[in-house]
Amino acid sequence: MAPLTRSQRARAFRGAQYALLGAALAVVVLLADWERLRQAFFDVEVAKAQFPDILTTALVNTVLYTLLGFGFGLVLGLALALMRLSSVPPYRWLAVTYIEFFRGVPALLVFIALGFGVPLAFEVALDKYATVMLALGLVGAAYMAETIRAGIRAVPKGQMEAARSLGMSHGRAMVSVIIPQAFRIVLPPLTNELILLTKDSSLVYLLGLSLGQYELANFGRDALNEHKSLTPILIAGLLYLMITLPLGHLVRRLESRTAKAS
Repeated sequence: MAPLTRSQRARAFRGAQYALLGAALAVVVLLADWERLRQAFFDVEVAKAQFPDILTTALVNTVLYTLLGFGFGLVLGLALALMRLSSVPPYRWLAVTYIEFFRGVPALLVFIALGFGVPLAFEVALDKYATVMLALGLVGAAYMAETIRAGIRAVPKGQMEAARSLGMSHGRAMVSVIIPQAFRIVLPPLTNELILLTKDSSLVYLLGLSLGQYELANFGRDALNEHKSLTPILIAGLLYLMITLPLGHLVRRLESRTAKAS
C-alpha cells in the first residue's frame, strides 16, 4: 500500500478532528440536563424582570462612563504624545514615566485608589462620575498617548516642511496639518481602545453605586443574587456585545480603508 501524501495526511487529520468534535457534541447533547441549563441561563421570567431598567439605566450608564473616560483619556493622551515628542527633556521624562506607570498597573488598582484611597487620604468626596472618568481616562490615556505618538510620527516629514514654508509656526502646523492627519491614521487603534474602555467600565461596580448609577456588570450581579440565575449575567454580556461587536466591525472597516489608501 502506497504511503499517504502530505495533503492526504492533512485531510485525514482534519477528518479525525471533526469526528472527535462531533462525538464530543453528541455526548454533551445526550448527557446534558437541558431543563437545569434552561433555568440557569435562559429563564424567561427572570429575563423579563430585567427590562426595561437594564436598558434605560445600566446600558445608558455603561455608555456614559465609557464616553467620559474615553474623552478625558483622549485629551490627556494627546498632551502626553506631544510631550513624548517634545525637544524639552523634562517633558519627555514626565510623559514616559506616566505612560510606563499606568500601562504597568491594573485598572482595578486605579479604581480602588481613586474610589477609596484618595477620599481617605485627602478627606475629599469625589463624585462617582468624576471618579469613573478619571480612573478610565488615566489608564486609557497611557495607551492612547503611544498610539497618537505613532500616528504623528507616521505623517510624512514633508507635511511639516510644507506647512512651515507657508509661514506657519511649528505649533500651528502641528495643530492644523499634522495632528488631523495623525488621527486619520490612528482611528482604528483608538476605536479598539474605546472597546477596551467599554469592558473596563465594568470595574465601576467597586465604587458602591446607587441604583440609578448602575452599569451592566453591577446590574447583572445584583440580579444574579436576587434571582439565583445566570440569566441576568447572560443578558448583560449580550448587551456588552451590542456595543463592542459593531465597534469591532468599524475597526475592521477603518483598517481596510486605511490599507487601501496606503
